[in-house]
Amino acid sequence: MPVPALSPALLAVVLSLASAGMWGMSDFGGGLLGRRAPILGVLLVTQAIGFVIAVAITGLRAEPVIHGQDLYLALGGALLASVGVGCLYLGLAVGRMGVVAPVAAVLTAATPALIGIVLQGLPSGFVLFGFGIAIVAVVIVSASPDHAEGRPSGLPYALVAGVSLGLLSVIFSRISLAYVFAPLAVLRGGVVTIFVVVVLVRRLPWRLPRSAWLLALAIGVVDLVGNAAFITATRTGHLSIAAVLSSLYPVVTVLLAALLLRERITRSHAAGVALALGAIALIAGGTAT
Repeated sequence: MPVPALSPALLAVVLSLASAGMWGMSDFGGGLLGRRAPILGVLLVTQAIGFVIAVAITGLRAEPVIHGQDLYLALGGALLASVGVGCLYLGLAVGRMGVVAPVAAVLTAATPALIGIVLQGLPSGFVLFGFGIAIVAVVIVSASPDHAEGRPSGLPYALVAGVSLGLLSVIFSRISLAYVFAPLAVLRGGVVTIFVVVVLVRRLPWRLPRSAWLLALAIGVVDLVGNAAFITATRTGHLSIAAVLSSLYPVVTVLLAALLLRERITRSHAAGVALALGAIALIAGGTAT
């Protein structure tokens, strides 16, 4: 029987949920791999894989060569991405995923909204309400009892990661719509270059064991597919829907941590995660419309 074609609106929903699933899995995989191998090696390999794929797709799509202000924005984004992704993976590796993932996600959504307030004035009531819920959620999640022996919360890494990735989204929103994968290629290439310089200057360990390469490959591919799904969703349907649905990715990370790593989720922790997701939805939906 023929498969019915999805409407653009429904396709955007499917792609947004797919991006949330992909991002949640890649964050979990990066944090898990960072517990078994040097975190710089994890970052180098996964970002390099994404770079190669992004360059290949850019060529296949025959996208125009990125230049001028768009190029400078992508390079600036590379610096922010290296800090944001580095702190995120480090926090997921050394801390509790159930804390790091939702807190970083809340700040990633809240940072562009705060910048919008400074530049454009007060937003809608939904966004302001979302800010209030976000503050409560961060307090609850970070204060939840630690049931992982010898493992800190990872909250400082989550705070830096969230702000950096939020600023990154602001910068990428200024890049011309004529590009899709070209800015991602520049971004990943810049991130790889930064991590290589850090490894060489500080002589830090980075080599991954052979057993880790398959997971690193999967993380790099899944993360880039998530980015592609989100970009396509924003071009297919409403940005507000894509922003809200894709921001559900911490659910996947937290659930995987609970199922596979046995990170215990208390009632207060679950309530904090739920509030964080609600705050993300309100902030993302209010600022994207």
